[in-house]
Amino acid sequence: MPRHTPTDSVAHLPVPPAADELADLDDEVVEAAVPAQAHGKRLDLVVAALVPHHSRSHLQALIEEGAVTVDGQAITTPSRKVQAGQCLRIEVRPTAQSQAFVPEVMPLDVVFEDAHLLVVNKPAGLVVHPAAGNWRGTLMNGLLAHHAGAADLPRAGIVHRLDKDTSGLMVVAKTWAAMTALVRAIAEREVSRQYLALAHGQWQGQHHIDAPIGRDPAVRTRMAVVASGKPAQTDVTVLQSAAIPELPTGLCAVHCVLHTGRTHQIRVHLSQRGHPLLADALYGGRPALGLNRQALHAARLAFAHPHTGTPMAFVAPLPTDLAHVWAQLAWPQPTLTTPGASRA
Repeated sequence: MPRHTPTDSVAHLPVPPAADELADLDDEVVEAAVPAQAHGKRLDLVVAALVPHHSRSHLQALIEEGAVTVDGQAITTPSRKVQAGQCLRIEVRPTAQSQAFVPEVMPLDVVFEDAHLLVVNKPAGLVVHPAAGNWRGTLMNGLLAHHAGAADLPRAGIVHRLDKDTSGLMVVAKTWAAMTALVRAIAEREVSRQYLALAHGQWQGQHHIDAPIGRDPAVRTRMAVVASGKPAQTDVTVLQSAAIPELPTGLCAVHCVLHTGRTHQIRVHLSQRGHPLLADALYGGRPALGLNRQALHAARLAFAHPHTGTPMAFVAPLPTDLAHVWAQLAWPQPTLTTPGASRA
């Protein structure tokens, strides 16, 4: 059974601003001279004193966007020191982040829904929650439009994540009670998530990978197997393997079961074994067979209903792009039923 601690699942997701904070985000312009007592102080501290009804982080973002001028010159460094008598002009406007937590109607592939939760089949390319570079058009925005209760929950009820280019199943809470129960179930290894993937190289058999994962010290945008990382375990079963002209080293189809929930865990573990995911450029996988996104699909999700305790299991068939690769190779479509993968 996979293990996902609450920290791994939700701690680093942004929390929506309070409703009254959003209401205050109308454009305004504040002009003032730097008072004598503020001489030599940081620009962001002086701005925060002049505009106390906004958070310091919001005002720092405005400074970095060039919305604050000192004697007519835009200053984009929040730590810049100011001098008494200088003229400040502060254009208080919503930042992209402050506008991120708004409802956006979008098509959601809802596999199951009741009063307590919903299960969504996320397409590849959809970002789960707002973050730098993706403040709008995320699954969270769609959930806020999908049901009114999402606005009352941290992260609109999202309790676990999939990478932008990973497709597949996610469970989302619709109430505080369901969210608490699902986070606890994830932490206690009571939520099973199984994945299907395509990886470089010919491979056979079953493999238990036990290798700690942490931030890559050389490339901060990547994770890596590092001695100081958090424990991470993945079970891998090779379903198919073949040599193909487009990939001289071959290609394999694998079924993965997580025992921990580290960031990029399957991608890192398979790459470390010399089998990076097809089209996963971040970890050494090249595109092939018409596939241009990492070949990873969250195919099966199982858990106990947080309100009734009823066992629930959902299976999402391969999306069109991955199914097309299977078809090109004349491999039978994989079938996931009970825990573990059965060959069709």
